[in-house]
Amino acid sequence: MSTCVYGSSSATGTTFDSQLCVTAGATVTSNSDATAIATITDLDSVAVIIDVLWVLVCGILVFWMQAGFAMLEAGSVRAKNTNNILFKNIMDASIGAICFWLLGFSFAYGNNRYQYDNPGSDNTFIGAGNWALRNFNNDDNYHSFFFQWAFAGAAATIVSGSVAERCRLEAYFIYTIVLTTFVYPVVVHWVWSGTGWASAFYANDKGERYLKDNGMIDFAGSGVVHMTGGFAGLVGAIALGPRKYFGDPENEHKLRGSSDLLCALGVAILWMGWYGFNAGSTLGAAAGYGTPFPYIAVASKVCVTTTIAAAMGAICTMLYSRIVQGYFNLSLCLNGVLAGLVSITAPCSVVEPWAAMMIGLIGSFVYIGFSNLIKMLGVDDPLDAFPVHGGCGMWGVLSVGIFATRSNISRTYGFDNDAVKNGNQFRNQLAGMLAIICWVVATSSLIFFPLKFAGLLRVSEEEEEKGLDASEHGVEMIGGESKGALEKKGSIGGAALNAGSTAV
Repeated sequence: MSTCVYGSSSATGTTFDSQLCVTAGATVTSNSDATAIATITDLDSVAVIIDVLWVLVCGILVFWMQAGFAMLEAGSVRAKNTNNILFKNIMDASIGAICFWLLGFSFAYGNNRYQYDNPGSDNTFIGAGNWALRNFNNDDNYHSFFFQWAFAGAAATIVSGSVAERCRLEAYFIYTIVLTTFVYPVVVHWVWSGTGWASAFYANDKGERYLKDNGMIDFAGSGVVHMTGGFAGLVGAIALGPRKYFGDPENEHKLRGSSDLLCALGVAILWMGWYGFNAGSTLGAAAGYGTPFPYIAVASKVCVTTTIAAAMGAICTMLYSRIVQGYFNLSLCLNGVLAGLVSITAPCSVVEPWAAMMIGLIGSFVYIGFSNLIKMLGVDDPLDAFPVHGGCGMWGVLSVGIFATRSNISRTYGFDNDAVKNGNQFRNQLAGMLAIICWVVATSSLIFFPLKFAGLLRVSEEEEEKGLDASEHGVEMIGGESKGALEKKGSIGGAALNAGSTAV
């Protein structure tokens, strides 16, 4: 058997006029005295390598989103809390890595098998087995853990925005441990594993699903990742209570973030990373080659729908700010981008580009509505994390049941039915959405409120006024700059520093 590679010698590359065929098992050399450079035995083996590389590269892009979150959050808080919010971001990734490795991945995927091949330890609620990846002894599946850990880190980081500027670090660490070990993995198991009750990949011995027809479709995590982080952040914000000056028209300007530049940079990084988040959720690029629907074709369409939804979210919030607020509001537009991205994350592979535009448009107003609502209710969410991730996450999940098409579901999941037309898909999406809300709110409340009642959740009023950089990290601010930076500049003497300072 021979394997042939076709190439082009034309300048445009539009014609394929060169052919190289290699017999299976043969060695290709550049010259008679050169060393062997390639051996091709099976195109399937090449496809597997490409798929693994695709997942790794996309996982790196998703992890790069941590830098985006860090920049966005650092720009959204006051200068006296910058060190603290950056510290939380690096700890989200670090704590999450260890917790997800030891237990979280096992609770999420267990033995990573489908129901028909279930050895009995996994159930529809939670996974079990493969603790600390001990079953990954053939090196074939480590890329799966890496990709999923990056998602877990994103879910944890969302919470930091909601509880910014007033949460004690120890309390935040406790919640991050529980979220990445237990709360988030259970939701992953429900929706993405082969044995979860809401999963599109679950089927019993008769080929039936708990949720009729297609199960719950959440391609890249509007519900699994963003709703989990968003609702956890909402519970944390309620338990903590508002910051000083929140809701005070005369002094609320004192809560303004420190840098619009960092915010814009952060959103640009997040938008870039989102292509790894959404397109990478195909979990392969070469898989399906030779079929009408190769994975890379689905990934390409996902990139297009992701782009359109994000752009529409930005345009709609821009128009809203100019018409309603009377000026062009950068912060609102930046969150509009994120609103569109979160909204399209669940349906990105099963909708047409025109539908992506509508999803981004509606998502922008869902964000604005929830942002205004929680402020009216006295909930202080410094980064609007719940409106963006919780509110638009809900809309993204439900939009699948409205805008998904039979042909797109068929090419992505292999199901060919009228679930969208007869309303079953919307019902499935609603059931999954409500289950995630109940689970996250209940488990988060069991963490945040006991910490509150024990006096371990919020810093003191004096520490909050001085800034968490000073109280938690020993970094004092003077005139908008850190004490250490001023000492290096020689602009102020040590005696003056020790005499007292005023936090920004």
